[in-house]
Amino acid sequence: MSHSPTYRLHPIVALRAVRNLMSNGEDTHQVFLLIDALRGKTTLRQFDRFRQTETGRAVLRERLRLFDRLNDRASLAALPAGSLGRAYYDFTASESLSAEGLVEASQVSMAALPADGVTLFRERSREMHDLLHVVTGYGRDPLGEACLVAFSYAQTRLKGFAMIAAFAARRIAKSRPELPVRRAVFEGYRHGRSANWLWGADWEGLLAQSVEAIRAQFAVKPPTCYQTILAAVRRVEDGTSAGYGGPSAQLSS
Repeated sequence: MSHSPTYRLHPIVALRAVRNLMSNGEDTHQVFLLIDALRGKTTLRQFDRFRQTETGRAVLRERLRLFDRLNDRASLAALPAGSLGRAYYDFTASESLSAEGLVEASQVSMAALPADGVTLFRERSREMHDLLHVVTGYGRDPLGEACLVAFSYAQTRLKGFAMIAAFAARRIAKSRPELPVRRAVFEGYRHGRSANWLWGADWEGLLAQSVEAIRAQFAVKPPTCYQTILAAVRRVEDGTSAGYGGPSAQLSS
């Protein structure tokens, strides 16, 4: 039995997902529920743009799955230091992440989707997330995630990303009013707007290239405000507060 996708917005489902996510920032499944609830026809517009690119045509013609490349941990580990693939490998290893983890978190929301080009594009968009962490320089601490989803909203116009960024910025700023949290998140949005479109990138081909060269190619600016905040938090941690809990702890609720 085939399932036709729905393009209706579901604000109540979205608000419920936001509440769950704010109470447990590690519940990645809520991110997918929220994005789906507010997706509308935005992904169709992004897909139309994608399939007009050289990379999009190749992906759709050959049914390429970015997951297969990212799941080949041995080949990623063998890439030279400084390359995107090696940096991705080191990042996911240090954070105990894997491509399978994102698949598992999104399975319920994507289970009923037809095996067509749009689904292939959505899967590719999902696998990109940790690559974007590496390319943009945003970490997995709560502020880093908020900045990255603001960047992603600017690139995709998916309303779910905007909602996550807004709620996360509000929550972090409330707990740390002395830090320019909202400025950092808005900087992420501005950097997403000024960067070239990463959703159309040939990620498979970029894995062997240096991260710095990729940043230059796609005009990805350094996360200045975010890094300034992390440095300030670390100075407090190292200098004045025993048992401080670390930057990640202090930039959560």
